[in-house]
Amino acid sequence: MPTADRAADLVLTGGRVHLVDPPGSDVADVAIRGERIVAVGDTASVAAHVGSRTRVVDLRGRLVVPGFQDAHVHPISAGVDRLQCDVHEARGREAVLATIASYAERHPDEAWIVGSGWYMADFANGVPRREDLDAVVPDRPAFLPNRDGHSAWVNTTALDVAGIDRETPDPADGRIERDPDGTPTGALHEGATALVERHLPAVTDEMLLDGLRLAQAHLHSLGITAWQDAIVPMREQQLYRRAAEAGWLTARVELAMWWDRARGTEQVAELRERSRTGSIGRVRSNSVKLMLDGVLETFTGAMLDPYLDAAGRPTDRRGISFIDPEVLREAVVALDAAGLQPHFHAIGDRAVREGLDAVAAARAANGTSDTRPHIAHIQVIHPSDVARFAELGVVANAQPLWACHEGQMDELTIPFLGADRAAWQYPFRSLLDAGARLAMGSDWAVSTPNPLLEIEVAVTRVTPESRGNEPFLPAERLTLQEAIRGFTLGSAYANHLDDDTGSIVVGKLADLAVIDRDLFAADAGPIGDARVVLTTVGGAVVFEDPALA
Repeated sequence: MPTADRAADLVLTGGRVHLVDPPGSDVADVAIRGERIVAVGDTASVAAHVGSRTRVVDLRGRLVVPGFQDAHVHPISAGVDRLQCDVHEARGREAVLATIASYAERHPDEAWIVGSGWYMADFANGVPRREDLDAVVPDRPAFLPNRDGHSAWVNTTALDVAGIDRETPDPADGRIERDPDGTPTGALHEGATALVERHLPAVTDEMLLDGLRLAQAHLHSLGITAWQDAIVPMREQQLYRRAAEAGWLTARVELAMWWDRARGTEQVAELRERSRTGSIGRVRSNSVKLMLDGVLETFTGAMLDPYLDAAGRPTDRRGISFIDPEVLREAVVALDAAGLQPHFHAIGDRAVREGLDAVAAARAANGTSDTRPHIAHIQVIHPSDVARFAELGVVANAQPLWACHEGQMDELTIPFLGADRAAWQYPFRSLLDAGARLAMGSDWAVSTPNPLLEIEVAVTRVTPESRGNEPFLPAERLTLQEAIRGFTLGSAYANHLDDDTGSIVVGKLADLAVIDRDLFAADAGPIGDARVVLTTVGGAVVFEDPALA
């Protein structure tokens, strides 16, 4: 028996420990002492680390993986959503309206009804109308962004408060949905949402911190030990610091500071200083979020060629480039030179190309760096740009849950892209085969943060809600091993955490997740039906399901 100071604190035995790296390497047991992994191997070898105070957990065939890392997520806003009029779980127009009506009835003293989470495919042409919202909230303004945050649904009172009428021009970075006579319908896209949003009641720091607490607990329950918060203004950066200083922030977090697209490279010095002062404990602020375009469903995603109309004819719409390409190149050169990571939102093929071109400019100006730029969402990639990810060292940050046939894809996307471009969507296999690094994230609260559901779609290209559906572009499927790697070592690389996390190796931090079944077993069942029963961060248990016992 080892001496007390050399014994493990926790041993997980009798299961499959999926090391991730090297690929295909699995063992039966793992031992943890303090914050780190001290042994991996067979039961006999790891048993040498068991002492009188060691907690030994019999896995009974369960699977241990490195803690999942979400490379693109919005925890604070997702947590706050749960404190407001949350309609994420309501499906169908009538269910959404009933949820809003119930919330309004239960909160008669709230000056505004504020919430989020409606699904575009639940409404005709993807856009709800003010009259429906007027019927359930007739007495005060209402503001509800959809689940991807690129559009908002408002009632007539909210339009009146904001002074939006048929004479109001569209902002340069957005659009007001209108009837043929110019009357606003109650749907606002992209920058147009700010016309109402500026009138909302202030959200308190306490509410934001409560949202972060809720989000962290939920993410830990899903086996997530680290994440990159994809939009962090100064205020939320300060709240992360408060949480870290108070000692209750247990996750490892990379903050992507928001790039103000109304400004230029003069803000790089400010961001560099925020990176220095905003990094504390497990929180680091080394990334910068650059929003390049909108989304395809509202024709704001930036495309190289025009969108089609409902009859399949080319239109004059190519989407919006939120940052002028020349300004973007200057920005990325400056950010890279300052040691900051560019984190791009890019949905359309033009936005993806503009992001790659900006990184190419940085490589030409600064040489190779370790800033690890990554492009999130990568919905449509022109085939000639696939190989450029590996050539330029750009991480492909995938949200795999979206790569399937469902309402928004089949009704609001494919018809307006046409068959050829529709086949360029979410090319995970093509990217991997071309040598790209693949990271994965959820974009929660846009969609579930459950990595197991997301991994299922990456492997099957079928939505877990309708498992009998036809696979979406099945040639782009990943193996289970590759998908797990994307959510572990791949995202750890994007988060600059791969030296210490992302794989199960002696000496690395003990950030682990235990899944209730061996996903690699022939009788495991659907991946998304599995659940996490134990999560550790630095050897400390941050979530434990009673089912583990």
